[in-house]
Amino acid sequence: MTGIGEYMINHHKECDEVFARAEEAVGEADWARAQARFDAFTRQMDRHFDMEGNVLFPEFENKTGHAGGPTQVMRMEHDQMRVVMHEMRAALEAKDAEQYLGLSETFLVLMQQHNFKEEGILYNMIDQVLGDQGEKLLAQLDSVA
Repeated sequence: MTGIGEYMINHHKECDEVFARAEEAVGEADWARAQARFDAFTRQMDRHFDMEGNVLFPEFENKTGHAGGPTQVMRMEHDQMRVVMHEMRAALEAKDAEQYLGLSETFLVLMQQHNFKEEGILYNMIDQVLGDQGEKLLAQLDSVA
């Protein structure tokens, strides 16, 4: 059975791939394709944020009794990434490749740092604390639209 951490790391990889495809289309000034790929990227990111914020983090916080700490930091970082994604959308709609690609670099750094913390620390903690609920939580994660 796939662990919760492994499942989420795989989803990080899916988000990374869609992000790269959107960036590639902007670099080629293929605006229709860029818009479609960016839309797919934001859907994946929103789903990922929802999987964590609505399923994993509340379960982890309930089990540990701590609503602050690492999950609070991750939520703040999700908010930061959402702001940059919003700015990227505006640059895309303006067909401003330079602005989009600059924001894309900023986003990539934020996302890599964020994923490093989740993959190196938080997901291990989640697997330790919630591992006995793995099947149930994986089913809930799969059902997040």
